[in-house]
Amino acid sequence: MKFCNATLLAPDGFVSGDIALVEGKIAEDGDGREIDLAGLWVLPGMIDLHGDGFERHIAPRRGALKDLSPGLHAADAELASSGITTAMLAQFFSWEGGMRGPDFAERFATALREEPGLLTDMKLQLRLETHLLEDYARFEALAESSGAPYVVFNDHVPHDALAKGKRPPRLTGQALKAGRNPETHHALLQSLHDNRDAVPEAVSALASRLAAKGIFLGSHDDNSAEQRAEWRVRGARLSEFPETREAAAAAKAAGDAVVLGAPNVVRGNSHKGNVSATDLLREGLGDAIASDYHYPAMRQAVSRLVAQDILPFEAAWKLVSEGPADVLGFADRGRIEIGKRADLVVMDPETGRIGATFVAGKIAFMAGPIAARFLS
Repeated sequence: MKFCNATLLAPDGFVSGDIALVEGKIAEDGDGREIDLAGLWVLPGMIDLHGDGFERHIAPRRGALKDLSPGLHAADAELASSGITTAMLAQFFSWEGGMRGPDFAERFATALREEPGLLTDMKLQLRLETHLLEDYARFEALAESSGAPYVVFNDHVPHDALAKGKRPPRLTGQALKAGRNPETHHALLQSLHDNRDAVPEAVSALASRLAAKGIFLGSHDDNSAEQRAEWRVRGARLSEFPETREAAAAAKAAGDAVVLGAPNVVRGNSHKGNVSATDLLREGLGDAIASDYHYPAMRQAVSRLVAQDILPFEAAWKLVSEGPADVLGFADRGRIEIGKRADLVVMDPETGRIGATFVAGKIAFMAGPIAARFLS
């Protein structure tokens, strides 16, 4: 297949020209049909470094977890229609239980690895709750057996409330999701909080072992320069969704990558009162934008940055393609260059609508007037 008369977003900016898709890669020329894409943009496929939007597809209602296959394919379809060609599926390994607990994490990793026919490149990101000390060995075994390329460290224990002897917020809802009664759940949280002094040494040792296996490490919700420095020493060279400008600036100053949430950009602020991702990007304190919990938000974030004159389109799109590829070392994708994987998005610049998505040269999504170009 050959795309003709298209406007291509190359690494140095937009250019007019033709490209071919040959054996899943971008080529200068090739056999097959020629598709006239005059007036349309061909962009590198988006790479999502962190997204848990798949949870809504896997379990649209509490307890609907018997067969993961339909949910995986539904998430796959949403990713493709959103222009996301590579997606890190952020699976919790947490005290929260349910579909965020260790049992489900193991089940999900197996289902993702064995599911046939997925159109996008869906990879596993494991999210470890750092205070789950008794399950470190189990987590390490899962990280290795699953082939997960990326591990991120979280701490969502409500330490402030527990330190004051108060009932943590949302306790009853969390307990129900975990299948525990509130008293049992509260006792678990208290025990995790009480063991906090043992966490730094244990998590440092674990991080060292994971890094030795070639697993990329990141931290989640850094709130200070000191906390970012601690994670850097442990080998976590990515700051995911920093909560403060101080943490983001410290990461960039040290050469660490900073990944920001697309919904934060779309809203213009954090729903939790943290630093605005838009403000960080205005200062150049961001390397990539991730979906967080809403896949369409990546394209929307690009549009918002352009509309507010914060970045030109070319630079904004790099935050969802070339930037993420560089962060995780995906050298075979993220750019429109000869020899790279043919992970491509065809967009109508007038409407901003994505009309076609190709993953390794194969159609993953196609609809509307753009689809008509390919079918005519």
